[in-house]
Amino acid sequence: MFESLTQRLSGTIERLRGRGRLTEENIREATREVRIALLEADVALPVVQALIERIKVRAVGQEVLKSLTPGQALIKVVRDELTNVMGSAASDLNLNVPAPAVILMAGLQGAGKTTTVAKLAKHLKEKRKKKVMVVSADVYRPAAIEQLKTLAQQVDVLFFPSDASQKPEAIVRAAIDDAKKSYADVLIVDTAGRLAIDEAMMAEIKALHAAVNPVETLFVVDSMTGQDAATTAKHFGEALPLTGVVLTKTDGDARGGAALSVRYVTGKPIKFVGVGEKPDGLDVFHPDRVASRILDMGDVLSLVEQVEQQVDKDKAQKLAEKVAKGKKFDLNDMRDQLEQMQNMGGLSGLMDKLPGMGQIPDAVKNQVTGKEMPRMIAIIGSMTKKERRNPQLLNGSRRARIAKGSGTTPADVNRLLKQYQQMEKMMGKLGRGGMKGMMRGMRGMMGGGGMPFR
Repeated sequence: MFESLTQRLSGTIERLRGRGRLTEENIREATREVRIALLEADVALPVVQALIERIKVRAVGQEVLKSLTPGQALIKVVRDELTNVMGSAASDLNLNVPAPAVILMAGLQGAGKTTTVAKLAKHLKEKRKKKVMVVSADVYRPAAIEQLKTLAQQVDVLFFPSDASQKPEAIVRAAIDDAKKSYADVLIVDTAGRLAIDEAMMAEIKALHAAVNPVETLFVVDSMTGQDAATTAKHFGEALPLTGVVLTKTDGDARGGAALSVRYVTGKPIKFVGVGEKPDGLDVFHPDRVASRILDMGDVLSLVEQVEQQVDKDKAQKLAEKVAKGKKFDLNDMRDQLEQMQNMGGLSGLMDKLPGMGQIPDAVKNQVTGKEMPRMIAIIGSMTKKERRNPQLLNGSRRARIAKGSGTTPADVNRLLKQYQQMEKMMGKLGRGGMKGMMRGMRGMMGGGGMPFR
């Protein structure tokens, strides 16, 4: 998300960063470029106008022109205003009510409601340690109930069975009773969607809301619909007392207009963003971190959290002890490291959280396709146990065999072994010289390694 906006804005920001002084003309020119970038990103016009006006007011005042570093002060103003328009801070779910806390999910058909119900159930179970039950009140879409049942099994949460012949209110009332008996903390209700907003749909979901009185009513919307996402959310917000929005399919949205428009247009906070189809593809929405990413400052906090959650600490500890004892880093260790990076989304998943990525040419970024890690893991998987422990055995004929077995070329195998040699050298320096040795090793690797696969 935000790739095109980041590229456009990072160039403008870079030109301003080092300026010893700014004039009103510089600021006018910069805000004009920011305005064009926002409009191209499909941000709603009222949001663009309000944002630019607020940036101008602060920029030509004491805060920027009288600052010792006006270029950096202007960047801070843009970042602050982007954060404000998206909601200032992350907005949490209100689950501080007698169990079960009922969460009602609303939205159009095809927005990804059912998948989001499963993702949210997994999030609450794993991150908030809640006992979760899910139920489908979608009695119109064929196989909707069966789909939710399958997803509930995948994420290992309670599922309350329902039937297409039942009334939605009756389904949810029965589910609440069962959730109480099962001591569930949270009940998430999937509702019927339509292909467009219609009176019958609104009347039904209003009646369902009145019958179950949920503590949270979340509107699920496809971010790829851009400005339409904000407009649709506004219509739903007028019909239902929404408490928040979930933006789905953000990995397919290069513009990010919906994320910048929804909060301003609806007055409702974006609580989560959905990425991909996997059950763990749901992230809490942090406006301040998103603003930093838009301005190409990276999102190191989210990266640290991701490492905390997804890195196997036992394996990391064992590798650290092995290196500290001066034992050889082998291809089994390299495969473990690659698998952990793959769990974190591979190179492409990490790149958008690193500062300065907007300055890297597209030709270089396009080399990262998401296939690098699986290919490298496949190459190591085609080796014998002995070869993994003793890479020096890998002569030309063995490399040809490994390439054939992994569906790659001998050149790919050679590249992987070069990466391995650099990693092994780095680990050796870490064992001998601590962090300074590792930093020296990393500098050498960055200088001579390049992209692992093209």
